[in-house]
Amino acid sequence: MKKHITLIVGARPNFMKAAPLLRALKTLPDIFRPTLIHTGQHYDPKMSELFFNELGMDKPNIFLGVGSGSHAEQTAKIMIELEKSFSQDRPDLVVVFGDVNSTMAAALVAAKMSIRIAHVEAGLRSFDKAMPEEINRIVTDRLSDYLFVTEESGIRNLKAEGVPSEKIFFTGNIMIDSLTASLEACKRSTILDDLSLIPGKYVCMTLHRPSNVDNEKILREIMTMIISIADRVPVVFPAHPRTKKKMTQLGMLDSVSDGRLKIIEPLGYLDFLALQSSSFFVLTDSGGIQEETTYLRIPCITMRENTERPVTVDVGSNILTGPHPAKVLEAVQLILDGKAKRGRIPDLWDGKTAERIVTILRTIA
Repeated sequence: MKKHITLIVGARPNFMKAAPLLRALKTLPDIFRPTLIHTGQHYDPKMSELFFNELGMDKPNIFLGVGSGSHAEQTAKIMIELEKSFSQDRPDLVVVFGDVNSTMAAALVAAKMSIRIAHVEAGLRSFDKAMPEEINRIVTDRLSDYLFVTEESGIRNLKAEGVPSEKIFFTGNIMIDSLTASLEACKRSTILDDLSLIPGKYVCMTLHRPSNVDNEKILREIMTMIISIADRVPVVFPAHPRTKKKMTQLGMLDSVSDGRLKIIEPLGYLDFLALQSSSFFVLTDSGGIQEETTYLRIPCITMRENTERPVTVDVGSNILTGPHPAKVLEAVQLILDGKAKRGRIPDLWDGKTAERIVTILRTIA
């Protein structure tokens, strides 16, 4: 009998992680029956369709359409709808990715229904429980039966929390599978020409963390600092909807956007990969971008106090500064002076993580 594997996605970062695994499972149709459920936690019809097309993913088998809300409200909606779905077509294994609310909600429902759980990107810890993602990571790992780890810190963290070694599998970073598979395609992007950018002569920026965006003082300090950087090297900022909304509410949007600071709409996966891979360096508060820049060996300045991905700092190209203008500008100066941190690609970030996971699933699912 085929093994029914249900993959849960809810937000854009999940798509890049699920796509390679879904493809790998479909290469073995006599063994696996994969189902993709999109909770709709983050959903823009245009952007979601674009991401699925660019990643070569079939449309989700099930779309729950839960939408936005408070953390409790959103998690509850996802749990209610997933319980209905799992009752109608019970999977043998539920696979969850990363650390969004959909990840934890799916793990809770599966655990209560005695369905086995696999967590892809397990064991990452920022040790900052003020981050909602940290709570999601801890709960999901505690409930999961199989933990697929991206870096060695994940193994150490899980063992320190008492997780048995037989549950832990070091399989590498599945998001790098999508990146390596898309590098050739992203060369066809016209985004640099569209924005009149010269490769290696601009900075790519993202900003969306509540700790940076929801605090008016911090947001104003960051944007003032970004303007000073843009005076030296052009900055391109695909603005996250929540960031753009906050800047608009504060009357900041018109005052900060000029020829050297380009604030643009969010980009599809291939356009953003093209923008990122040709940049001089990257400014971000994202988790996944720390990993992508490490693989691309592009200097990355992360405006956060901590990171759940320490390998990007220890061996990669990431510099952790917090949202402190003095520290960010110091890191920028090092890069401008030709002293950029390039690092190396971490172990098992080779584009073959999905294959390793499927090999394991054949024996356990």
